[in-house]
Amino acid sequence: QVQLVESGGGLVQAGGSLRLSCAASIRTFSRYTMGWFRQAPGKERDFVAAIGWSGGSTSYADSVKGRFTISRDNAKNTVNLQMNSLKPEDTAVYYCAARPGYSTTRTQGAYDYWGQGTQVTVSS
Repeated sequence: QVQLVESGGGLVQAGGSLRLSCAASIRTFSRYTMGWFRQAPGKERDFVAAIGWSGGSTSYADSVKGRFTISRDNAKNTVNLQMNSLKPEDTAVYYCAARPGYSTTRTQGAYDYWGQGTQVTVSS
């Protein structure tokens, strides 16, 4: 069974940085597309970023382009999200997701497995 565990969330001032990490218990991790989604209080869960099997293909939501960077280490079964220039509107619970497919889709329904989430709070 696939399990995903996020870490690295916390409280940061606007303009600061955080690095999220997701540890995946997936036997064939390198054959899973990995994604990050986020959900603010009272809001729907939205796509943030996705990364393909080898890390060469990435996709970002317009709201985070140029500020966030997704990466993966297939030797360690981890996917990371480096978040720079954080804004208060980035405040949300961030979720790691996985799908046993190739494309870096933005569709939540395409991801089969989800972590429990990690809280990111950005103060003004």
